[in-house]
Amino acid sequence: MRLCNDPRGQAAVELVAVLPVVAALLFGVWQVALLGHASWSAAAAARAAARAQAVGLDPRAAARAHLPPRLERGVRVRTSDGGVVMVTVSVPSLVGAGRLGRVSGRAAFAVQR
Repeated sequence: MRLCNDPRGQAAVELVAVLPVVAALLFGVWQVALLGHASWSAAAAARAAARAQAVGLDPRAAARAHLPPRLERGVRVRTSDGGVVMVTVSVPSLVGAGRLGRVSGRAAFAVQR
């Protein structure tokens, strides 16, 4: 029986072993970036909805106008008498059409007369 001590091909084997780990890491980083984007977008939509409510316009329409199309589906806008608006959006998934949860943004703006 002869042992093979030839190092040729070792780098290719190591690359094949590491590629799934690198792909999973990139997938996770991108999903966290989507979570941050959804959170930031919900906060921006809440500010726009609060401003609209303060001047007597429709806060739901203002919130939808400030959201990217992918986040508009399933958006919830809750308003209160004190000028507080909460916008909740679903966090999109990288894989398929699923959602990974919900994030909210809250804003208040004094009513303008």
